[in-house]
Amino acid sequence: MRGLLLKSFLAFLAFLLVGLIGLGISPVWAAEEVAPSQPSAIDLFEQLGVLREQAFEATNKGDFATAEGYWTQIIDRFPDNPAAWSNRGNARVSQNKLDDAIADFNKAMELAPSAPDPYLNRGAALEGLGKWEAAIADYNHVLELEPNDPAAYNNRGNAEAGLGNWERAIADFQKASNLAPQYAFARANYALAQYQIGQTDEAVRTMKNLVRKYPKFADMRAALTAALWVQGKQGEAESQWVSAVGLDRRYKDINWVKTTRRWPPKIATALDKFLNLQ
Repeated sequence: MRGLLLKSFLAFLAFLLVGLIGLGISPVWAAEEVAPSQPSAIDLFEQLGVLREQAFEATNKGDFATAEGYWTQIIDRFPDNPAAWSNRGNARVSQNKLDDAIADFNKAMELAPSAPDPYLNRGAALEGLGKWEAAIADYNHVLELEPNDPAAYNNRGNAEAGLGNWERAIADFQKASNLAPQYAFARANYALAQYQIGQTDEAVRTMKNLVRKYPKFADMRAALTAALWVQGKQGEAESQWVSAVGLDRRYKDINWVKTTRRWPPKIATALDKFLNLQ
């Protein structure tokens, strides 16, 4: 999901600039003499750039513990940088260290109370703890700051689904999709919620459209497997399944589907039937 995740380098540097000023360090853009014992602002920027790239590289490899370590090094050097706190929180969420992540997001909010990302990210952590209403409150605050934020609508839909408020969830997923037509996961969540409330044919059409547009979308191929199997279309279901598990084997684990991916109950039950050939 901002892709669950990171600001652009320019935004990150803007945060750093604030942090440097807060530390009493003035950026140095022209050549000037610097005391040997004190690094220049340019040196600090270079250190930040290296650590930042290392953190992103570790994140892209799925090595979130290492990413967390790099963000911690950045925080040690620039403790007033809210982006670093928020990004370390993201790394901790990815390791299911949710309470520690929330503490990081709280610090980012303290440093930058008008920045929406820490609220969006804290909402995701609160969802992981099953604190749906608290998560919704964070997403509502994001939408007060940025009324057209598709990620906030999508995430709020997820939290509404956690409460069983499917009609509200569908409205949020649809809003997210309308704001960002390329936001495939919002549309996928919309299809799964449609299936949950019994709009089966429309849900299957949406799933097929997504697979046609995004052939490597494992989530929708797995969902199509489940829906088609229940409809008695075993051949089509098996074909979708081969592609789904070839892309992402986690869908073979029904517990992961239910608790981590958090599919709605009806489509999760349908997949369970397929997995057990019922």
